[in-house]
Amino acid sequence: MAKPHIVILGCNFAGLTTARYIHALVKGKANITIIDRKSLLTFVPNIPLQVLANINPAIDLQYKFMSYLEQDGSEFIQAEITAIDANTNTVFYQPNERPGHPVRRISYDYLVIALGNHLAYDAIEGFSEFGHSVTDTFLGNRLRNYLHNEYKGGPIAITSDVFHQGKSDLLPQNLPIALTACEGPPVELAFSLAHWLEKRHKGDAATIYLSTPAKVIAEDAGESILQQLLPMMTKMGYNYQANTLGIKRIYDGGIEFNDGSSREAEISILFPDWQAHSFLKGLPFTDDRGFVITDLYMRNPVYQNIFAVGDAASITVPKIGSLGHMEAEILAHSLAKDLGAIKEEIKPMAFELLCMGDMGGIKGFYMRTNEWWGGKESHLEMGITPYALKMGFKQMYYTLGGKIPHWGLALSEIIADHTII
Repeated sequence: MAKPHIVILGCNFAGLTTARYIHALVKGKANITIIDRKSLLTFVPNIPLQVLANINPAIDLQYKFMSYLEQDGSEFIQAEITAIDANTNTVFYQPNERPGHPVRRISYDYLVIALGNHLAYDAIEGFSEFGHSVTDTFLGNRLRNYLHNEYKGGPIAITSDVFHQGKSDLLPQNLPIALTACEGPPVELAFSLAHWLEKRHKGDAATIYLSTPAKVIAEDAGESILQQLLPMMTKMGYNYQANTLGIKRIYDGGIEFNDGSSREAEISILFPDWQAHSFLKGLPFTDDRGFVITDLYMRNPVYQNIFAVGDAASITVPKIGSLGHMEAEILAHSLAKDLGAIKEEIKPMAFELLCMGDMGGIKGFYMRTNEWWGGKESHLEMGITPYALKMGFKQMYYTLGGKIPHWGLALSEIIADHTII
């Protein structure tokens, strides 16, 4: 009897971690194929550190994962996904290592969608000419070259565009609605960039204009943390603006918002709307924006053999790596139970934000909270330990090939929650 075929679409953080967890649990009970448009994983969270250190982030933040998949016995295909037919269990893909390949097809018994998202910079007027960001190595290097070679000491604006969250009656009830995809990176960059400016005598926190389209920045951090964070940032001298309603356009020397206000800025650093890939929109298992509908076990409620994890999943809000990691474990266990590899009961997704960021000067911040989802946990720590945890996670991820042990996040919580340095 042929083994079930598991096809995993996407091999960045959520996809690689999910693939390795699935293999560890089901072992020889299934064949696994992973498809991604590239054969390198980009360690996006650490791009800002490389930018400020004037190091090309492509040098050591693009990670080769192939050997780990090979050890697992999984097959990898480098290709663009062009279509999914859920009624025939078929994925259509086009190999892209070199141009000219025809579209091919592959059948699945189980499909895992971990394709991330489309970062909608192309929807922001003026971004190509005047905008900056740190979400990939191209943009990282563009900002790095400007900061270290051209920056004149003018104001720096850091902001997010409006995120359009998907809706569906099939989604779990009472999910919170976010107006931004993830505002941990803007907060982190504001801290670390202020330290960079001070160290080079080019400015300080007052040089930075931090804004959000929402009622408050980093709304998913919860009220308790924000009551500590926002007064502290005001005291440090940051310029802060809420309720911008999103970005209208970027121009030479500034940024204009949808609320009619504008900011003078020599550098405008933007975090865009995070949209679903175009081929996912309108499919019978996606929401009205094209994100994959799942229950709290990461399974589509109608197409029971389709799963999603990470940014491509509709319930992943904010679009943050720690949620993707939690979802990867749940998904792998759900699938393993289907295949008879495990028998124990599986706990559903319990949302919790876990964020570690750089503040410059070998200091970092750590947030762990579930207040936004109605919980009572709320932890904010700053110091050397959170920075060490952030850097240590990268090394652990590289060393273990994305298969972080189940106790990895729990240990980070224990250390950061109870260690004060």
